[in-house]
Parts: sequence; C-alpha cells; structure tokens
Amino acid sequence: MKEIRAIVRLEKVRDILDALEDSGHPGVSVERIEGHGRQTGLVEQFRGREFKVDLLPKARLNIVCADEEVDKLVNTIVDNAKTGAIGDGKIFVYPVENALRIRTGEVGQEAI
Repeated sequence: MKEIRAIVRLEKVRDILDALEDSGHPGVSVERIEGHGRQTGLVEQFRGREFKVDLLPKARLNIVCADEEVDKLVNTIVDNAKTGAIGDGKIFVYPVENALRIRTGEVGQEAI
C-alpha cells in the first residue's frame, strides 16, 4: 500500500476530486494548508501600501491506495492540477505499513 500526498492549488481541487471519482477512486482526504515553494509568496497592494504574502493558500490531498494504483492516480492528479505556471504543486508517495477499518475490523488491503 502507498499514500499519495498532493499539494495543489485550491481552485483545482474540485477538478481533481471529480476526476478521481470518475476513475473509480473516491476515497480522499482534503486539508486546507498554507505554504510556499519556489514561488516564495506574492507582493500585493492594499490601500496604497505594498505588503508581501509569504504563505499562499493550498490544498493537500491524502490518498491511500494499492501499489498498482499509484501511477494511475498520480497521472490523474497531474492531468487535472497542472496549469503550467509556477505554484502548481507537488506530489509525494509514501509506503503505508498497514491499515485498519475501524467499523469492520478489516486489515490491510481490504481496509482501503
């Protein structure tokens, strides 16, 4: 099993969730986060004064899946998150040691 963590633009979340559901994988957790990478923030003006916004709003998607689903899900996320501009995000893939479904007690692959 693997965990896919994708950090993406907020405005792309709905497109990604719809595409994941269409591909047969509706299970995902979404968190609103703030941060920056190479983009390093924005300089904006408010009431005639300039100020720097260091931490930009993003969303983090967490998906646990079977090893053989990783490439398909990563490609689905990339296809629906990419704008071609700086700040599109990043995807990380981690190994998952085990999973347990609380309601039924299922363990491992059956739990996801």
